[in-house]
Amino acid sequence: MLSYVKKVLLVMSLAVASVSPAMAQQIEAPSGDVVLTVSGAISMTNDGDQLLLDVEMLKGLPATTFETSTIWTDGVHQFKGVSLADFAASVGAEAGLFLATAINDYTVEIPFSDAVAGGPIIAYLMDGEAMSVRDKGPLWVIYPYDSNSLYRSEVVYSRSIWQLDRVEIVQ
Repeated sequence: MLSYVKKVLLVMSLAVASVSPAMAQQIEAPSGDVVLTVSGAISMTNDGDQLLLDVEMLKGLPATTFETSTIWTDGVHQFKGVSLADFAASVGAEAGLFLATAINDYTVEIPFSDAVAGGPIIAYLMDGEAMSVRDKGPLWVIYPYDSNSLYRSEVVYSRSIWQLDRVEIVQ
């Protein structure tokens, strides 16, 4: 677990999004198992031209929690994670397209326009518990389907990738 000072420094360093990708800033490498690799048009890196994140690093970012039902689960569940908008800002992505890839190499395209307040999150908890690979984890892109009818469409459902382990920001 990261100490309080390391978390503050991580959040501060991830929040700097004004550096161009050509001038990427190095941040601390993850201390735990890498759950997400970010590449492409980003300004924050810690492994060459990519950013490796563990769960604690994701938890160090501003958290968003909401309750929603999904077409893949029974009933309403509470999801907690980092909003796609906060995620984009924290890695220094300003525009483009998110190419989100799962551990089985399945890839979806998520438009940058989805990275809005009240929009999707990269969830790392469901009902207060970490999600196993068997239960669509450890990371799952979840939209607040119940809060907006626009989120209840085949297009949006197709963007709700589970077992997420890579994101590439393309221009």
